[in-house]
Amino acid sequence: MDFDTDKGILNIWAKTLDVDKIVDYYGIVPGDFLNSAFLLLDPFRLMIDKYVGMFDRIEYNPDDTTCQLRNEDYIKNFLRMEKWIFDSPDQAGETFRQFMKDCYQNNLLIKNEMKLNGKKINLKNITMPLLNVMAEFDHLVPTDTSKSLNEAVSSSDKETLVFPTGHIGIFVGSKSRKRFVLRSHCG
Repeated sequence: MDFDTDKGILNIWAKTLDVDKIVDYYGIVPGDFLNSAFLLLDPFRLMIDKYVGMFDRIEYNPDDTTCQLRNEDYIKNFLRMEKWIFDSPDQAGETFRQFMKDCYQNNLLIKNEMKLNGKKINLKNITMPLLNVMAEFDHLVPTDTSKSLNEAVSSSDKETLVFPTGHIGIFVGSKSRKRFVLRSHCG
C-alpha cells in the first residue's frame, strides 16, 4: 500500500528502474524475467542456502551407494514449492508499467491519487471489515508497506495479523496455515 520505504531491496530497485525500457522491449513481461529479478534480491538464500538445506535432508550410505530421505514429506513439500514459485505467468506490459510507476515510483495508491480507467482510487471508500495479514520476514513486501492500510481505509472493524514467516510462507507455509485457520475459527 505504502511504497515509500527503503526497507526492502525491491522497493529501492523499483524506484530507479527504467520500466519503459523493459515494457517497450518485451511488450509482455516474461515471468522468467521477473523470477530472475526476485532471485537477485537475496541470491545467497534463494539460490544456494535453500538447496543446501534440502540436500541436508538426504542421507548418503557409502556402503551400498544409495541415498535415503530423512524427511520425505519435507522433500515433497520443497519440490511442490519450487514448482509453484517458478510457475510464473507473463505480465501484461502496460499493467506492469502502470503498477511500477504509480505504486513503486510515485506511491500514488496510498495518496489516493492512483487512477484506474480514469477514476481515482480512494482507499477511504473501503468501509467493509478489514483483515490486514503480513509476513514479519517478507523480503518483497516489508510490513512497513502494509501497516498504513489500516489508517487509509474508513473501516471501523480492522485487524492486523503478523505471522513470523516470509513472503511465500505466509501463503503456503504449514505454520501460517495452521495459525490462521485456528485463529479464524476460534477467534
